[in-house]
Amino acid sequence: MAFAKAPSTSKQWIIKPSQSPSSSQNLFVSTKQFSYSNRRKSSSILIFFFFFLLCLLLSLILLSSNSNNPPIIAATTTNNRPQSAAVEKEFRGQEKIKIGLINISDNDEGIDDVFDLLGLAEESKQRIETVLIHFDRVGNDVEWTSLFPEWIDEDEKFKSPKCPDIPMPKTELYTDLNLVIVRIPCKKGIFRDAFRLQANLAAAKVALASGWVEEDLLQTVYVAFVGACGPMREIFRCDDLVNPDHTVEGVSVYKPELRRLKQKILMPFGSCQLAPVYARTGREVWRNFLLQKAPKTNSTDQQIRIRPKEAYVTILHSSEAYVCGAIALAQSLLLTDTSKDLVLLVDNSITNKSLEALEAAGWDIMRFHRIRSPFAEKGSYNEWNYSKLRIWQLVKYDKIVFIDADLLVLKNIDEFFALPQLSAAANNKMRFNSGLMVVEPSNCLFEDLMVKSFELKSYNGGDQGFLNEVFTWWHRLPSRINHLKIFQKENVENNSDPYAIHYLGMKPWMCYKDYDCNWDKEDHQIFASDSAHAKWWEVYEAMPAELQPFCGLTKKMDFRLRKWRSFARNSSFPDAHWKIKIKDPRRRRFMDQQ
Repeated sequence: MAFAKAPSTSKQWIIKPSQSPSSSQNLFVSTKQFSYSNRRKSSSILIFFFFFLLCLLLSLILLSSNSNNPPIIAATTTNNRPQSAAVEKEFRGQEKIKIGLINISDNDEGIDDVFDLLGLAEESKQRIETVLIHFDRVGNDVEWTSLFPEWIDEDEKFKSPKCPDIPMPKTELYTDLNLVIVRIPCKKGIFRDAFRLQANLAAAKVALASGWVEEDLLQTVYVAFVGACGPMREIFRCDDLVNPDHTVEGVSVYKPELRRLKQKILMPFGSCQLAPVYARTGREVWRNFLLQKAPKTNSTDQQIRIRPKEAYVTILHSSEAYVCGAIALAQSLLLTDTSKDLVLLVDNSITNKSLEALEAAGWDIMRFHRIRSPFAEKGSYNEWNYSKLRIWQLVKYDKIVFIDADLLVLKNIDEFFALPQLSAAANNKMRFNSGLMVVEPSNCLFEDLMVKSFELKSYNGGDQGFLNEVFTWWHRLPSRINHLKIFQKENVENNSDPYAIHYLGMKPWMCYKDYDCNWDKEDHQIFASDSAHAKWWEVYEAMPAELQPFCGLTKKMDFRLRKWRSFARNSSFPDAHWKIKIKDPRRRRFMDQQ
């Protein structure tokens, strides 16, 4: 079957290999790139000639039969992080090196460790001046649950959501610092700690007070952390780590990218308020993220504008059960006139025929190796859910919005790319839902996640539980951007006007077109919605006819649906959906009969 590719803003690309020892699984493949080279030298010209012809023949066979299955291309990591020699050079020409101290005294031995890590010469140390940074410690009444409540009044129907107060330093007193040193309070295994958050945010604020001279004029400020727990990676990125190859136990130094850092401190203290797409104060940060400018070196320099590379990403692995969902997701995104790339990660379970359809639907496709969930049971539904961590390896992109393949996007959501990592809608308790997330790819963060995956246990054995243990400080997206199709009480349709619907329970393409089959299972009725079901089928009807067969029924699916309808009929379920006459045309020809 020939496919005409849907309009797409994206191009094919390759992730180059990482030399990091922890990236042994860091392998990707582009579906449009292929090369074959493995020619052996021979002393005999005749043998070499025949061997060359054989290789050429094999190459042609592979190109014709495996055009969608190129060889694996490993990825490379470039270390652009500042080194200690560069730090010493920056300090050398200064008359005075001013250091701000947070939660640490000026005679703490950790300070000398910081100097050693930075490689400061004795002559530089003699020019050091320290200042204690003062602020009131956050009260004991500020618990993590008050910073990250399960529900807030997003639409402000009753009152505007507010966050608890976390005291911060008076930054106008600290505008000339070269280095900030923080001793991070550490409780083993406890990452949701209000004082830990306060210390990290205080360090970020005073660093910005000294480094952010004006919108387009920034100066370097270093931030050092002393203590076994280190900084919060949600605020200080591993990409900004100074001298990563030279380590001192319990000490780390960062050269933060100030634009990213400023956006972080303008976020609410927790999910107690919605993350603003545009800042109420400091709006320039968001404008610069949408269209960045190179910082000034002098007033006559020409401004260089760089548009960040951004993409929507989803993933398919372990089976073809969600191929139809991914096709519908791509079609729904294209219907919103998105300007972003569409990238799909797939493993070897996806056939060439399906790859052609997915590409025609609008996806740029890359292959990857699955990642096993360390604590999942073999053969369980979430055994390979940690494969989602691969999205952090998409370092060609400055930012991505990850979307599960069982979502449907109804409105343009491109504006949410302006928000920082990790932004997501709430799930339950203090947790976010990982079905739709704003993420900033990073090789070093991926490697850190791989290490942590063996240390932090997921509450549900899957990626969502794990990511909630890593990103304890996250930013709340409105629930309508990831509208969970679930009704905890009576099943009443609401008018929330969602941006995207997350189809929990049985997926629309696994049901008859006529109605939501979740009605036919008593324990699934909380997922049933006639209006959401109809929305999905509207996208199905709008997709090209040649893609629709990938959303077909199998004999097994039909048998299961008929069995559930029979049970609902015998139980006389009061919703009476079992009385609806089935007219779904897909029953005329099953996928496994084609």
